[in-house]
Amino acid sequence: MIYQRSSALFAEAKKYIPGGVNSPVRAFKAVGGDPIFVKKAKGAYLYDEDGNKLIDYIASWGPLILGHAYEPVINAVIEKAKNGTSFGMPTEIETELAKLAISMVPNMDKIRFVNSGTEACMSAVRLARGYTGKDKIIKFAGCYHGHSDSFLIQAGSGAVTFGSPNSPGVTQGTAKDTLLADYNDLEGVKKLVKANKGELAAIIIEPIAGNMGCIVPTDSFMKGLREICTQENILLIFDEVMTGFRLARGGAQEVLNVKADIVTYGKVIGGGLPVGAFAAKSEIMDFLAPDGPVYQAGTLSGNPLAMSAGLAMLTELNNKPAVFQSLSDKTEYLHKGIAKVLTAKGVDHQINRFGSMISVHFTDEPVVDFASSAKGDNETFKAYFHGMLAKGIYLPPSAFESYFLNDALTYADLDATIKALEGIQL
Repeated sequence: MIYQRSSALFAEAKKYIPGGVNSPVRAFKAVGGDPIFVKKAKGAYLYDEDGNKLIDYIASWGPLILGHAYEPVINAVIEKAKNGTSFGMPTEIETELAKLAISMVPNMDKIRFVNSGTEACMSAVRLARGYTGKDKIIKFAGCYHGHSDSFLIQAGSGAVTFGSPNSPGVTQGTAKDTLLADYNDLEGVKKLVKANKGELAAIIIEPIAGNMGCIVPTDSFMKGLREICTQENILLIFDEVMTGFRLARGGAQEVLNVKADIVTYGKVIGGGLPVGAFAAKSEIMDFLAPDGPVYQAGTLSGNPLAMSAGLAMLTELNNKPAVFQSLSDKTEYLHKGIAKVLTAKGVDHQINRFGSMISVHFTDEPVVDFASSAKGDNETFKAYFHGMLAKGIYLPPSAFESYFLNDALTYADLDATIKALEGIQL
């Protein structure tokens, strides 16, 4: 495939946009080469500026669960735009979407809409701190909760060691209140809790991790986190920006059968438009302004275009619950096909899968946390990524990102993907 126009557009973009992109993973730094510039998309396919057609496995990093340009969503946005695009005032559709979302998820009474997953997670932690009166939080290495200062932390090795920021611009004062644990390591969490007894406001986690590739939690780990939080009066925050309304109507809480105290949402709930949200029981949510002392605000929160897209998307998912099994079946089919080809090629690999999330790790060891994910052979991944791209398959341009399948993908698309893998050199 030829990508001359994409390369020219990237060169032009770098003159005016830092790195030529508005989100770093798009720059192809992890795989080399120039990024692909998209012109349009429909269903399971991307069409780039050079006229190439690509089978898409990122679905805008998750939200397009029913495929690109899904007509009920597009039509809802068009009709709503005819009446204005933003008011900075209450609208009825905000309540409609809130009511539907709360009806679909377990254990939540109220929801507040924001504009991104980053904003949702940032606000959830602030709410947890305000509600508990405590400052420290625990996060997990490899879990990404947006680029808020509290989350860009690399903690010290000891249970009582202050964290240190791993991005310039994050202060030591912020870093000291964020403690780092390893995913699937319950004993490590227990040590941190013991060393900081009475000081922890929250534990925040991606219940199914998607930012170190797809990482699945053990049953005992998730249930153990719930027990620790209950015993120690710590709020358990599920970051379901990726998993919410993707894995099931009720998200990870439903499929894992573990109740969180606060849940953050994004991606699917916006139907492809910029939306985030966080939800909890009334006693926690009532601490938010204007009812309570914890301040959070945003002019574009509850934007009518985003609300209309979200309402159309969730209505479709609520009325067609079979889509979740359909997506899971397609993901399993892809898993088996990729595994068969890589095994035949003699390539060391691990494939992690949960629902419609999947990732391929080029290592001979099980991938259960960030450290084991980081052991993957990145040179093999680069060859895999570019080999598949040359055959019209668009995968996440990083070994540390989950694939997100959309239900517009057909089994013929999956077969084409598996056949493409057969033809590349690794």
